[in-house]
Amino acid sequence: MSIASVKAFFAEKAPDIAVIESSLSSATVPLAAEAYGVEPARIAKTLSLRIGERVILVVAAGTSRMDNRKMKAAFGGKPKMLGLEEVAEITGHEVGGVCPFGLKAPLPVYCDISLRAFDIVVPAAGSTHSAVKITPARMAELTAAEWVDVCEAPKP
Repeated sequence: MSIASVKAFFAEKAPDIAVIESSLSSATVPLAAEAYGVEPARIAKTLSLRIGERVILVVAAGTSRMDNRKMKAAFGGKPKMLGLEEVAEITGHEVGGVCPFGLKAPLPVYCDISLRAFDIVVPAAGSTHSAVKITPARMAELTAAEWVDVCEAPKP
């Protein structure tokens, strides 16, 4: 899976979007910002969360932080990050490369409104050395994501 499944996803659904590969690691927000030449807030990080029995993905601006009160109000429970092994098993992507594209199995995807501050964001693309440049609206459209307000305001 991983980068191959993401490339297949874009080949089928949005052939105009290319997966960018970097020799630099993009496993963390600061590393990804450096690898792709953008400010950290523009990195669209994907959080893999369990709320009760449900697993969801929340994509947010790179410098934003989850607000537990807002998460509980939006999803009806307290979110818990998935464990390292669970992430790869459920999403098909390794930690540091998790994204809402080319998933092993369909998962509910939510885009936090923090992404709307940017014309282009840079989410991972299935590995710690790949990403795409995409508008937040297009990312939400391609992944059938629902917009939510579940993060604190991004820090500059």
